[in-house]
Amino acid sequence: MFEALQKKRFKGSYRTVCLFIQEWRESKQETEAPVDQNMTRLSHPPGEAQLDFGQMEAVRNGELVDIHTLILSLPFSNSFTAIPLPRENTECLLHGLQEIFKQFDFVPRSIRIDNMRPAVAKARGNGSEMVFTDEFIKFANFYGFTPIACNPRSGNEKGNVENKVGYVRYNFMTPAPVIDDLEHLGRILARKSEEDRERLHYQKEVPIRELLDEEKKHCLALPETDYPVFREEEAKVNKYGEITLDKEKVYVPRGANFAKLHVVKYWDRFKDVSPFGEILLEDHRPYMGKTRKIPWKEILTSLIRKPRAVDNSRHMEYLPQNVREYLSIPDFRLRKERLRWLVGLLSHHSIQEIGDQFYELEPMCSDDSGSHPYEVDWSKYDSLQSTGKEVGA
Repeated sequence: MFEALQKKRFKGSYRTVCLFIQEWRESKQETEAPVDQNMTRLSHPPGEAQLDFGQMEAVRNGELVDIHTLILSLPFSNSFTAIPLPRENTECLLHGLQEIFKQFDFVPRSIRIDNMRPAVAKARGNGSEMVFTDEFIKFANFYGFTPIACNPRSGNEKGNVENKVGYVRYNFMTPAPVIDDLEHLGRILARKSEEDRERLHYQKEVPIRELLDEEKKHCLALPETDYPVFREEEAKVNKYGEITLDKEKVYVPRGANFAKLHVVKYWDRFKDVSPFGEILLEDHRPYMGKTRKIPWKEILTSLIRKPRAVDNSRHMEYLPQNVREYLSIPDFRLRKERLRWLVGLLSHHSIQEIGDQFYELEPMCSDDSGSHPYEVDWSKYDSLQSTGKEVGA
């Protein structure tokens, strides 16, 4: 408002505008009917839970990384637990809930959530009624709890877990802990949550652990088997044999042979399956930040049919230098033989082992004539020598 007034050549200060607004609000309240500002104290029966995500920070490999922490609180006992996850998608949400149930060793009777995208599909009508996703409804039916959605823009309806997000951030994650991976951080948070239950409840003056034991009697037992958490989708394959997964290009061996692939997504890994049911690739999801194996056997096998593409293949720069130089020859027939030799070695050795033991492994290769494809034909060099007497011997 102050900036808009300045454009109209207002000469007053910012403080003048603030004082005017304050006086205007007070005068308006005097003319209107008084509003009761008192809050309503809510009671929470045992077995009622609240759920929310909170974004926090940790240090991994000397760098700050964002951690999506799923927190479930039980207002009756004021107990909670927290699970670190790589993303806030459906697979991570359901996996996180499974881990929470295992840590508590029971399932709450009801779980109140806000309008989080992995669980809520849309708001029906004027937004007062939420429609849960099919995956979340199936998960809830399997474990037997009742999902309850907060009203739109009403985070106060799950104020207990909102407070727990801040509690975990400022008590467990400040300063940012140094971690090896998410599993390491998960163990840290599980231990700290367990230790936190030794303190007294802020109102009942009873240890939280005792209240949690009492609350467990009102909750549901864990089923004998876990719910299978995964999603299956179709993915288009480009001419380079790549699909887009988690906003990244992922190379799939023989993927270009098919127009589409079935992608089975778990929270931490994935599988690419052909239309005929063959698993073409199984690996960690890109956002896990873990090294993924390059399918060298399939890549080099495809290059045998098109040896000219070796020089411009984007995978060449990832090969050990001695292997890369070994394939960088102008003779395409010889290049094919060397590719076949490497493919054969990959049945028993990794590409790094081949690079490290290259000269020890060389004699294992031979073509039909019994010669090694890396063997030097010295007669070609002799023909370039001068024919003087000094080289006659």
